[in-house]
Amino acid sequence: MENELQNRARHEIAHGKKLAQSDPEQIWGWGTPAGRLRAQRRADWIIQNAKLSPGKHVLEIGCGTGLFTELFARSGAHIIAVDISAELLDLARAKNLPDERVEFLQKRFEDCDLDGPFDAVIGSSVLHHLDILPALVKIKELLKPGGIMSFAEPNMLNPIVMIMKNISIIKHLVGDSPDETAFMRWIFKHYLEDSGFSHIEIVPRDWLFPSTPTCIVKLVQCFELICERLPIVREISGSIYIKAESC
Repeated sequence: MENELQNRARHEIAHGKKLAQSDPEQIWGWGTPAGRLRAQRRADWIIQNAKLSPGKHVLEIGCGTGLFTELFARSGAHIIAVDISAELLDLARAKNLPDERVEFLQKRFEDCDLDGPFDAVIGSSVLHHLDILPALVKIKELLKPGGIMSFAEPNMLNPIVMIMKNISIIKHLVGDSPDETAFMRWIFKHYLEDSGFSHIEIVPRDWLFPSTPTCIVKLVQCFELICERLPIVREISGSIYIKAESC
């Protein structure tokens, strides 16, 4: 198990170096007009469900370039943002976010020895990079009783995500790291239950993909609001949004 974690860590460090040589936010899709709207909507949901506000002590896992950290910090919460990649953290620090609100740390999450407990543990598209069961146990240990975890992750039932995460050559072409995957929401619910979380909410969302042409963004935004409410159809949304409480 330890060798597997070490291999995963090496892969993620190498992947971060590779991403930092170009424009990670463009590679991830957050830099397009549609991508920025998708990111803001995702951040708003995480902020609302994690109840971020001034005075809250928050841990962000896998902050990368700090794109979401910047959005989360607007809540007024104090955020400790960790990432395994020194190169991506250099890009995050270059955003010059307020020191009194944000602290960036280079750490492998599994090895984190942090000053908790936290009111919330949050992140965007990061849990699928981790060994999920030990990660959930670690998250619960870091949360205070009644603390909230709030994340958004890729949905394995989405056909595009399924292809990207399971066909090696496509995985490489789109810039994924070797070990990352995606989740099915009912299986993830069992993970959370087995890890001792309560008040679990997992919602399929996201039909506005970063590559959406600007001229049809508003149309797709209307379309996604409908699709996210339709039984069966909503199960193939691009993401799952996850909220759970520590007992």
